[in-house]
Amino acid sequence: MNVPPLVLVLAAGMNSCIGNLLLKWSRASLPANAGLADNFLSIGFMGGMAFYGFNVVLFAKALDSMEISVAYPILAGSGFVMLMIASHYLFGEPFQPHKWIGVALVLAGIVFLTRGG
Repeated sequence: MNVPPLVLVLAAGMNSCIGNLLLKWSRASLPANAGLADNFLSIGFMGGMAFYGFNVVLFAKALDSMEISVAYPILAGSGFVMLMIASHYLFGEPFQPHKWIGVALVLAGIVFLTRGG
């Protein structure tokens, strides 16, 4: 199956987002006096690392046929947008008007980057 590289980059961004959410959840669910094993062997932490790993695999595959100067900003920007929206709904993080403006600018940048020369 031949998946378009842009789809791979966006899927990698989603995996990065999920990995970050799992890391946040793993930190928030630990008591203050948690030991080293509890910090780094929890389901949330290990799950976050797995999603990061899959992110790298998807991104590397996208780079087979996509310029890194285009792919990386899309990866970072899409992950940022997904993470900001998800963290608002999952963790109650504030989503003020200046963040909406930032999301719009990131999305506009992604549109410009993906347009052909």
